[in-house]
Amino acid sequence: MSASHASQAGKRRPAFKLPAGACDAHCHVFGPADKFPYAPGRSYTPVDVGKERLRALHDYLGLERGVIVHPNCHGTDMAVTLDAIASSGGRYKGIAVVDGSITDKELERLDRGGICGIRFNFVAHLGGTPDLEVFDTLLERIQPLGWHVVLHLDAQDVPEHAARISRIKVPFIIDHMGRVQAKNGLDQKPFRTLMELMKNPNAWVKICGLERCSSSGPPFRDALPFARTLLEAVPERCLWGTDFPHPNVAVMPDDGDLVDLFAEITDDESLRRRVLVDNPARLYFS
Repeated sequence: MSASHASQAGKRRPAFKLPAGACDAHCHVFGPADKFPYAPGRSYTPVDVGKERLRALHDYLGLERGVIVHPNCHGTDMAVTLDAIASSGGRYKGIAVVDGSITDKELERLDRGGICGIRFNFVAHLGGTPDLEVFDTLLERIQPLGWHVVLHLDAQDVPEHAARISRIKVPFIIDHMGRVQAKNGLDQKPFRTLMELMKNPNAWVKICGLERCSSSGPPFRDALPFARTLLEAVPERCLWGTDFPHPNVAVMPDDGDLVDLFAEITDDESLRRRVLVDNPARLYFS
């Protein structure tokens, strides 16, 4: 993400007025590096976009709550995310990135700091498939905390790991609709597999990241059928987020445009409220 990209995000106020209590269920904070250094060996180095920028964006768009997904570029040092949560006055929760060396005492500290789950990246440009033995062990260890797991997958990873995912005993969330590619249509194997996984009562999905799934570019409407199909299937287990400040995207979206794109998924106000308010409240703030 270039500096110009970072400065452009969120310039336009959306036409769609978000309901009271709306939650951005997928956002990040980066640095500042002089206070929260980036991890050695990271796969990318972002522009600093700290907690103040995130809060300002949420205020501008009308998002009252947020879930900060700890970014890979900060490694397993959770300081930047915990700091943003601690200074939010209860407005934010978080998702951690951890490894097999983490102690139960540290997991409990993260829990007290507002962490509700852990995230694993399977995508190739972020390192590919994690150590699956560590993956399985950590899922067992977070279960007593009432946490869930967030899975960031490329489209081809969904069928490859579907059997393992279907056995997960804690709630699991598929990021960005499994990064399916819109050009391959609703009948593509990754999306059919994703829909099959959604029959599991533990399965949740983020019907966002349309800019990552789109094959046609802005305004990314070619990805709308996937979000609509998922919302129709599991309205009680869909979430939405901005992904601000949009790391590693080919085309930088405007967050105001993304809010209005969400409104195009459905014109049913009760469904909109369910995704933006009720579902995240149940999963993160109850």
